[in-house]
Amino acid sequence: MITPAARSTEPARRRSGTIAAHAVMALFVVYFLLPFWWLLVAATKDNDGLFGSHPLWFADLHLFDNLRLLFTQDDGLYLRWLGNSALYAVTSGVGATAIAALAGYAFAKLRFPGRNALFALLLGLIMVPATALVLPTYLLMAEAGLINSVWAVILPSLLNPFGVYLLRVYAHDSVPDEMLEAARIDGAGELRVFRSVALPAMRPALVTVLLFSMVATWNNFFLPLVMLSDQNLYPLTVGLRSWYLSATIGNGGPALFNVIVVGSLVAIVPLIVAFLLLQRYWRGGLTIGALK
Repeated sequence: MITPAARSTEPARRRSGTIAAHAVMALFVVYFLLPFWWLLVAATKDNDGLFGSHPLWFADLHLFDNLRLLFTQDDGLYLRWLGNSALYAVTSGVGATAIAALAGYAFAKLRFPGRNALFALLLGLIMVPATALVLPTYLLMAEAGLINSVWAVILPSLLNPFGVYLLRVYAHDSVPDEMLEAARIDGAGELRVFRSVALPAMRPALVTVLLFSMVATWNNFFLPLVMLSDQNLYPLTVGLRSWYLSATIGNGGPALFNVIVVGSLVAIVPLIVAFLLLQRYWRGGLTIGALK
């Protein structure tokens, strides 16, 4: 039997638990936002101000001067790197999503010999770090004569085992077999069934895989570092590193660390814009449970 005293202490326990949970979440928010805040503040300082006091607060605002230096440094080389990153990310993201959609749908809804063995192999590939495959990939690209070209970055990025797994799981639950059978009875071929029935139901997962693939390619550093030697083909990650090495070593040029910092800030803006534009498509479970 619950006593009145126990009933009175239960809301207090819930309030204390809620306060503790909110405090922990607030700590995590500060932990994750603190590097971004430092980057935002540092981007407004000149080269001398970066090494002065108050690293987490604004001093003299030099943001527009830093942006002007950024886009004019080395005859506008940063803009070329920005275009390269956009090319690699969009091409690899769309291609990887298309391949993952076809493979995920096939694993979920089609029956073919060796399906379970291939899917088990796919799960094993998810466990392999991407950096461990860079050197073997380099040897393959060297045999194909694709080293120091855009294809050396794009082609390896088209393979996304996690995207295939995610779309396989989502297609299994969100695409009813009855809808596929009805389309086949109406005379639609497998490609038409996939395009007209499966793809609309898989749209939230497709957008998720597209964003993950684009972000992974945009932030990729080791693969283009190994594959590319022409600075005109560098993405932002490798290009900013080359500027940082030049500023650190001091090879006769000015050590413009403020340009590197503001370049890092500009580099994350397209990712933020992509998330804001595509987040409205994240609506899961559109057809799950539609048929009984």
